[in-house]
Amino acid sequence: MQPTGNLDQHIVLAHGGGGQLTSELLNATILPVLDNPVLNKLGDSAVLDLAGHRLAFTTDSYVVQPIEFPGGDIGRLAVCGTSNDLAMAGAEPLALSLALILEEGLEIATLQRIMASIAAAGAEANVRVVTGDTKVIERGRGDGLYITTAGVGRVLPEASLGYDRLEEGDLILINGPIAEHGLTVLSRRKNLEFASRLRSDVAPLAALANHLVRELKDSVKLMRDPTRSGLAGVVSEIAAASGKSVLIEEDEVPLTAEARAAAEVLGLDPLTIANEGKFIAVVAPAAAQAALTLLKSHPLGCQAAIIGRITPETPPLAELITSIGGRRVIQMPYGEQLPRIC
Repeated sequence: MQPTGNLDQHIVLAHGGGGQLTSELLNATILPVLDNPVLNKLGDSAVLDLAGHRLAFTTDSYVVQPIEFPGGDIGRLAVCGTSNDLAMAGAEPLALSLALILEEGLEIATLQRIMASIAAAGAEANVRVVTGDTKVIERGRGDGLYITTAGVGRVLPEASLGYDRLEEGDLILINGPIAEHGLTVLSRRKNLEFASRLRSDVAPLAALANHLVRELKDSVKLMRDPTRSGLAGVVSEIAAASGKSVLIEEDEVPLTAEARAAAEVLGLDPLTIANEGKFIAVVAPAAAQAALTLLKSHPLGCQAAIIGRITPETPPLAELITSIGGRRVIQMPYGEQLPRIC
């Protein structure tokens, strides 16, 4: 259901969902003011050419509620999310900044747990926090803790990624099951209990994504992580940005029985639910099996699958071949079904 109210006059939660409303807000209010060629690409990271070196630069804010959840917390989410955005640009993460906004009344023990998690995630991702800032706001003005991170990385010389590289027949891979993060956060927020406990998939992807690029070089044409608007948002963006159609096979999209059951109970489409440890890669057909083998050899890719392909249909659309053989358009989510999941 689309939010009600005058969306032209006031910000609503759905404006932050990464879907159609976010796009409309950016295009109407933000991008016209800040217009420049680097920003206008709207990638997971900006790629900058500096003194003969290609650097990736990204920033993100984290407002997840609750701040601790099965499989992770706001600190691990911040480190992994920012380093993953660098990896999606074909970059090796080098360093992060960390800005903390603490609410008066936050327990020091909670902050200590989050900081330990940040340090552990940084070690896992092989990236250091090298600068930061800390602010405190009045009680009742926040949700305990907000985090903003920025990251810089070195773009691999083998990386040649972009929507303009996509061609008919290119295959789309994902490194594992979808929807676990969003469903986990929602279930903890609503105190829902499922027969099998869901856990967030939040994980640092750079080692795996960088390995894929180093080994397959320009056969890897695009990488994206399906975070806020889920897999649906990413494939819709690919169709819109590349001018080429995307066809996804529903039966090939990895989904655990636990996530499927939880999504059915909650009435949610798994394709639109956020992920924090998954990425898709669009690769040349000749390299697809090698890419799949490489992904499956890594713990974060052991359930990888080829889920779709780029097709010549016009106008450019993202479509799903359903389990019963039908076809439906995969639409960009309007707002956000699950607010505050990252």
